[in-house]
Amino acid sequence: MKKLIIIAMACYGLSARAQSGESKNFIYLYSDSVIHARNITLRPDAFGSWQLRADSRRIPPQQVKFFSNKDGFFANTRRLSFAGLTAFSERVIEGRINLYQQTSYEPGLYNDYHHPHHPHYSRRQPVDVRMYYNKGFGDLQKVNYHNLKQDMADHPESMDLLAGYRRSMNTGKLMYVAAGASIVAGLVSFLVGTEKSSMAATERGYTAGFALIGIGAGFALGGYAVSAKANRHLENAIEAYNR
Repeated sequence: MKKLIIIAMACYGLSARAQSGESKNFIYLYSDSVIHARNITLRPDAFGSWQLRADSRRIPPQQVKFFSNKDGFFANTRRLSFAGLTAFSERVIEGRINLYQQTSYEPGLYNDYHHPHHPHYSRRQPVDVRMYYNKGFGDLQKVNYHNLKQDMADHPESMDLLAGYRRSMNTGKLMYVAAGASIVAGLVSFLVGTEKSSMAATERGYTAGFALIGIGAGFALGGYAVSAKANRHLENAIEAYNR
C-alpha cells in the first residue's frame, strides 16, 4: 500500500508540472521514496563522476531510479549496464509505454546538449534496440522483440507490427550473412587468381572476385535497408500501443 501511495504521489508530481516549479522537479529513488525540489541538477564532479543535487542536497546517483527537471525526464540505466555504471537515459516518448534513449553528451557539456541551437544538441533518434522502455514507474527494459511481446500482448495491432519487425530482422540477418559469404568468396578468388600461371586464368579470378564482392555489397545494402524497415515496424508498434 505504501508503495502505491508513493507512486501516486510521483504521478501527481508529473501531472502538476504547470502548477509549480517544485512539482515539476523531483527525484524518484529505488527505495520508492520521492524527493521534491525547486532545482535539480546533474553535473560531473572533479573526478568526472556524476553528481545529482536537489537544491543544496547531494543525492547519490546510484540510488536514483528516475528524476525530472527543467531539461526533461531521465531514468537510471545502471541495472541494465554490463559494467553496472550509473548513466541516465532521457525519455523521448511518454505514454502507456515510455521510451528512453541514451543521452549523447560529454559530462562538461551537459547543458549545451540540451540547448536546441548547440551543434551537438541531442535530438530523438530512430527507435532501435539500443533504447530502453518501461510502463509507468516500472523497471527499465531493453527494447527488443521478446520484452515488447510480453508487455504489448494485450494490443493486437502492436503484436502484428512486432511480428513484421521480427520477419524483417530475420531477413536482414540472412542478407548480412550472404553478404559476408560473398565477400569472403570474392577475396578467395583474388588470391587464387594471383597464383595462376596464365594471364587468362588470373583475369578470370579477378573478374569473379570483383563480381562476388559487388554481390556482397549489394546484399549488405539490402540488409541495411531491411533492418531500417524493421526499426520502423518497432516504432510503429510502440506508437500504436500508445494511441
